Amino acid sequence: MRVCSIGLFLVILIGGTVSAHALEINGELSQGGLVTGQVDPGTKVMVGKRQIRVSSKGIFLLGFGRDAPAKISLRILRPSGAQENKTLNIKSRTWKISKVNGLPGRKVTPKPEDLRRIRVDGAKIKKVRRLSTEGSYFLSGFQWPVTGRISGVFGSQRILNGQPRRPHVGTDIAAPLGTPVLATADGVVALVHQDMFFTGKTLMIDHGHGLASVYAHMDKILVKEGEPVTKGTAIGQVGNTGRATGPHLHWGISLFATHLDPELVAGAMPMDKRGKK
Repeated sequence: MRVCSIGLFLVILIGGTVSAHALEINGELSQGGLVTGQVDPGTKVMVGKRQIRVSSKGIFLLGFGRDAPAKISLRILRPSGAQENKTLNIKSRTWKISKVNGLPGRKVTPKPEDLRRIRVDGAKIKKVRRLSTEGSYFLSGFQWPVTGRISGVFGSQRILNGQPRRPHVGTDIAAPLGTPVLATADGVVALVHQDMFFTGKTLMIDHGHGLASVYAHMDKILVKEGEPVTKGTAIGQVGNTGRATGPHLHWGISLFATHLDPELVAGAMPMDKRGKK
């Protein structure tokens, strides 16, 4: 995981003595960014009225979506009863426009029977994104699942066959058919589906605390639901299934329902195979 570290230090006066407790935030304070936080064990972390999962060791995650506001307010409730408020400044970004042509008309404007299938597919994906498991598998850090030309970036406004659609929620990597796809971090396989309408052969991995990764359009899936995987394990092969115009991998990362930018989470692609700079 690419790390941009800041340390926010809270000083509490207890019985005339000074006790320093550090709130550590590591990651991208940016739209699309993910940060890992560290507090004292037993501390509660609130964002508005929502309590964030904090591990027994004081680890927690915060994710900022494509349209995250400029400021996020944290409330830190410590075991001692002390309470602190902290504001995080979130960097805004300018998003690209992505035009994709040559898609089958049915993949852009689905028929009624397709819509029923899409709803079923969506429910399966949302079920994984609601998971809030205790394992902190994400502490392994993230790597790229495959290297190649980046053909689609996170957050871009998508225009499909000339029709505006929702922004892109992941990173597309063009690679030859059959190229091995690797697990980007430790976790447990939470979903295997052989034929989703939009994403074809689709795999999702639960990394703990609501953090999940998705791998779509694959040609083959090499793991089963419930199987633990480690970072770098071969989990499938690049394909051309679902709504695709050529062999590539759609790779997404989400924290519950919040979509994150994989390029910010994993850092620069190894060997700089992204094409022209």
